[in-house]
Amino acid sequence: MKQEIKHIKAILSDYARLKRDLKAFSQVSSPVLSSAPAHTRKNGVELSMVNHVDLACRLKQVEDAINGINDQKLRIILVDYVLAKHHCVSDYCQKWQWSKSKFNYMKNKALIEFSKQYKKLVA
Repeated sequence: MKQEIKHIKAILSDYARLKRDLKAFSQVSSPVLSSAPAHTRKNGVELSMVNHVDLACRLKQVEDAINGINDQKLRIILVDYVLAKHHCVSDYCQKWQWSKSKFNYMKNKALIEFSKQYKKLVA
């Protein structure tokens, strides 16, 4: 169980990094495709376009997995706490009148629900 939760956290951490990378890639001006022969065998423009599509696809899978979770509190925990780190555990405990152990239980439940949804999309 601990290994699975570590794997899920790695996917979500990778999601945050990919989102930053995609935003940075989008800010770069669009390359001009030329019919002139290149001096190298690699096509950098094509490779960067493929990478952009791959990043966008991976981000969409994570977002769809999060949106596939029915319980709104679990989605809030994933998005606001695990991904964005907007609030601390105490804030959620106070807001929802939970103990810290209840919050940790719900966080693990959110991660497991995410894993189930994500596996459906990737398979």
